[in-house]
Amino acid sequence: MYNYARSAVHTSHYLLIMRPHSSLRVLLLADAAFAVDLTSLVNLFIGTASGANGGSGGNVFPGAAVPHAMVKVGIDVSTAPRQAGYISDNSSITGISLMHDEGTGGNTNGGYGIFPLFPLTGCSFTSCPVGLSSRQALRAAGTDAATPGYFTTTFVNNIKLEATSTRRAGLIRFTYPSNSSSNHVVVDLSNDLQRSFHGGSLSIEPTGQVRLGGTFLQSYGTDNYTVFACYDFTRPSVSNSLIEFGTYKSESSSAANNVTISPFGTSLNFPFTSNTNAIQAGALLSFNASSITARFGVSFISSEQACVNANEEIPDWNWDGVQEASRSKWADVLNRVDVDTTVEDKTVVELLYSSLYRASLVPANLTGENPYWNSPYPFYDALFCSWDTFRTVHPLLSITSPFEWSEIVNAYVDGWRNTGYIPECRANTKAGYVQGGSDGMPILGDFAVKYGSHASELGVPTDDLYQALVDTAENTPPDWYRVGRQNTAWKTFGYIPTDWTDPSGSTGLPTREASRAYEYALGDFAVRQAGIALGKPSADVTKYANRSMNFVNMWDPNVTSDGFTGFAQRRYANGTFAFSPPNACSPVDPTPHSCARGTDNNVGFYESSSWEMSFFAPHSMSTLISFMGGDGTFVSRIDHYFSNGYFQAGNEPSFQIPWLYHYANRPDLSAQRVRNIVYKNFNTGIGGIPGNDDSGAMAALLTFHLLGLYPVPSSTQLLIGSPFVSSYTIHNALFDTSTTVTTRNFDSSTLVQIPPAGSRLYVQSVTVNGEVRGSICWIDWKDLVGGGEIVIEVGSDPAVAKGCGEGEGARPDSLESGGFSAASASV
Repeated sequence: MYNYARSAVHTSHYLLIMRPHSSLRVLLLADAAFAVDLTSLVNLFIGTASGANGGSGGNVFPGAAVPHAMVKVGIDVSTAPRQAGYISDNSSITGISLMHDEGTGGNTNGGYGIFPLFPLTGCSFTSCPVGLSSRQALRAAGTDAATPGYFTTTFVNNIKLEATSTRRAGLIRFTYPSNSSSNHVVVDLSNDLQRSFHGGSLSIEPTGQVRLGGTFLQSYGTDNYTVFACYDFTRPSVSNSLIEFGTYKSESSSAANNVTISPFGTSLNFPFTSNTNAIQAGALLSFNASSITARFGVSFISSEQACVNANEEIPDWNWDGVQEASRSKWADVLNRVDVDTTVEDKTVVELLYSSLYRASLVPANLTGENPYWNSPYPFYDALFCSWDTFRTVHPLLSITSPFEWSEIVNAYVDGWRNTGYIPECRANTKAGYVQGGSDGMPILGDFAVKYGSHASELGVPTDDLYQALVDTAENTPPDWYRVGRQNTAWKTFGYIPTDWTDPSGSTGLPTREASRAYEYALGDFAVRQAGIALGKPSADVTKYANRSMNFVNMWDPNVTSDGFTGFAQRRYANGTFAFSPPNACSPVDPTPHSCARGTDNNVGFYESSSWEMSFFAPHSMSTLISFMGGDGTFVSRIDHYFSNGYFQAGNEPSFQIPWLYHYANRPDLSAQRVRNIVYKNFNTGIGGIPGNDDSGAMAALLTFHLLGLYPVPSSTQLLIGSPFVSSYTIHNALFDTSTTVTTRNFDSSTLVQIPPAGSRLYVQSVTVNGEVRGSICWIDWKDLVGGGEIVIEVGSDPAVAKGCGEGEGARPDSLESGGFSAASASV
């Protein structure tokens, strides 16, 4: 029997946190272990289809990793787009490398892919095809396989490849055909996924240890990063099968494919160059064994530290032990949301646990590997980007993973502590591009309202957290394209003007004015919420509440589209509006416009249209309903948004829109729409998500849909819908609670894109620990993590007349109409 129980004590070099642990929870998890190993239900290949030629392009990473790992080891294909290195197709493989992005956009060639290995056989040492293009090979059909913590495939020449890993280290094993001779391994110094080598070095010891360091281009930004690795090919107390080694390199960078192998060469060094160095360079090792295992460590500090990481995390080279430890860590994550897998729909179960898995792959825990400042606090990377993850990933972690999430929040705060601003899109340890607002702000606001009163227990200094929010809300950085906000404009005008130059000299990418303003408003709401939760001065609360309403200044009441009036628009400094067609940048844009980060974005919106962003004010939806003409027109407008093709299932600004009927007192329509969205856009195939997974944002969204919930940013409110399962239990380790959500009268016939008439789809009542709640549209986060039982009764009656319920608090809160009168930080 596997033991899925959480460790009672979590330790690290920077803090010690005692985790409460009840014997009941241990028994529950032990009982679950008898039933099913939840890791066996995870499909790592969902979302791995290519994004080329109109493909879904989930960019999902299916290799070996532990939760929030620095190391993500997997194979790399020769064709792009390949943001995570892997594609489910018949592309050739160029190597197996040590780090990858997960589900991101950015550079289509991918991020990381550092220091890949490649197995060769049947060649004499000096004639082996070590260069990138000459060595690449196809996989045998149907041999790719993966489970949490393990990946394997087999090449057409029958060399089998396997990988498993820890946080900063791992094991890679090559098994050659039994009749093969002259078995070799290439250790590639110069080729990352982007082919962006700017210099580095390599050294080989006769014992079979290879140390490497290289400088490469980050995957979402303009900066270079330097990273190190340490490979060991012979383990202590085991006979050495290494029979020959050497280095290889191109004759010159201009003749990169003319490669010379130097037997018994022990070192290479390439000084840093500002331009990419196209040279092919690395090491070649030969063995007289049919099975070769490489242990590796990775570090952002030094190659020596990489060797230390490998020795500390995998001292005994115990493959089964490493793989089982990884599986156990994933079982712990998955068991935080329990469903009876013998009862629930098999497809829903597979989607749920595959999504929970991907939602915990990143951010990446680089604690102990911060190359920039010394700090007692955690250091997390792959915050790529907060714009993608604040809506769903962090709210999900707030429910299931308080200890991990507090470390991530601490990393955000420590970023401010050492740079002056909350990090927005840190990638490869460097600041990436700011896509919209400074969207780490809603993340910190979310933590304040949920865990503020437990922050000391979690090691998060709330005064620093609040000051990070205030500084990011008030100060304008020299370059607000990399971090922070264009606050000079925001505070001067109450909006982001078009064609305006900041007299302070601060610069950034001046496009996306309208959508940035909407996100700045939400960021200020986050400061307001944190101010209430943490007991800050009422003047602060009032100031940021008022500023959070400035999104109204981007609203042009005179613009008409498809018979609907009033849309978000760009605005000049003189107060006049700059017209952009509301359908510009939508999927049905008749005159394609740019809605990306570039200088050619002349519509004012980022990865969205005015039709879509005009729905974005999650903290004050009543304002938008009023602007649009009331409940009836608002509902008609959402219906038209979907029916006319403006919905973009694969982009984050669309995430909340299927749920917005709640705010117009029509939760029945939200229930219908969410069923439609899920079954139209998600499945268990390689194209099973409708776009980039975006660092787990899409995975967390689907998790919420399936559980019948949707989070409101920087608040404790979650919208309630119709769950896709009859029951589930949430476990929260900080509070040592288990909360069971039961769908009374659950009807499996609703698990289709268009549920049949008369099916029991609609929420009729919500009861929390025996108390009937006045709203069927929202529930408090405290109830979800507080323990006990929540009963969501469903039935066939849409209950149109009833709506969300009776009383002022039935509808979800809106700031303008008096909602969010208090932000809670206690359970």
